[in-house]
Amino acid sequence: MPHNPRPSDLRYGNRPTMKDVAAHAGVGLKTVSRVVNGEAGVTPDTERRVQEAIEALGFRRNDSARVLRKGRTATVGLVLEDLADPFYGPLNRAVEEVARAHGALLINGSSAEDPDRERELALALCARRVDGLIVIPAGDDHRYLEPEMRAGVATVFVDRPAGRIEADVVLSDSFGGARDGVAHLIAGGHRRIGFIGDHPHIHTATERLRGYRAAMADAGLPVAGSWVRLGSTAPERVSAAAASMLSGPEAVSALFAGNNRVTVTLVRVLADRDRPVALVGFDDFELADLLRPGVTVVAQDAAALGRVATDRLFQRLGGAHLPTARIELGTRLIARGSGELPPLD
Repeated sequence: MPHNPRPSDLRYGNRPTMKDVAAHAGVGLKTVSRVVNGEAGVTPDTERRVQEAIEALGFRRNDSARVLRKGRTATVGLVLEDLADPFYGPLNRAVEEVARAHGALLINGSSAEDPDRERELALALCARRVDGLIVIPAGDDHRYLEPEMRAGVATVFVDRPAGRIEADVVLSDSFGGARDGVAHLIAGGHRRIGFIGDHPHIHTATERLRGYRAAMADAGLPVAGSWVRLGSTAPERVSAAAASMLSGPEAVSALFAGNNRVTVTLVRVLADRDRPVALVGFDDFELADLLRPGVTVVAQDAAALGRVATDRLFQRLGGAHLPTARIELGTRLIARGSGELPPLD
């Protein structure tokens, strides 16, 4: 008795094949090939059964490997969070360079940190028959991509994992990097350290907060509720959070910034203060080394994230049958002066 695979049986890495379609429709493999390729010799009733099987299973002929072998141009879609964020410039360039080396075109767009916009962009790229997708997710539910992935669109997530589906992801070690940065402040004598980060629904924000708490716990230090602020990275919100942490009986002597946008605002806030406040930021940023003091940062390699993710994508486009993977890249603490300022009390 032929096995009729259900769509729920076919997961990423086990996409429906012509053989699956043939089993579902109860016909031979050659018949499916004729229908898929628009060849003659198939009765209308049989063609109807094959088309119904194709639709039921979400089958799409995967031309990616054939495109690469024949030297025709493949297309890769890149969905970024915010094109204006300097973190994504090196990442975008790295993706483009790897794609170009494979003879592929890159199409990119920004989700503007909006999950609905991310979904709209990703599906629009799929509708234009991109061969692969690289996504920096804004949302936390990516089940909308399951039919596309089953149909053969190679997909890799970067910076944050996919939500509610299994997919390749390439990340920086946000937890370990934040723990190292806060431990550096503790080693310099600080005991009251504030954390200002991004929205709590963002994976990197929660991982960096977890690293902060781990470093404080490792040192046996308490964390006052007033020392932690998550939310918008808008300068007004960050400035208000810093002002609150730097005043009162539980004022902090050092700050850890959850990303480069927060760090830049804190540099401006601290420049107006009479007493120096130690600062370590997650993410490097332009001119950080030219400030006085230079800004100590936990640097992640955005270009490496882009290269590794795109290499993984082209492995899949080349026909490699790989289990889904979580690839985590290390970070690097760069001491420049701001994180080495001692507490004054």
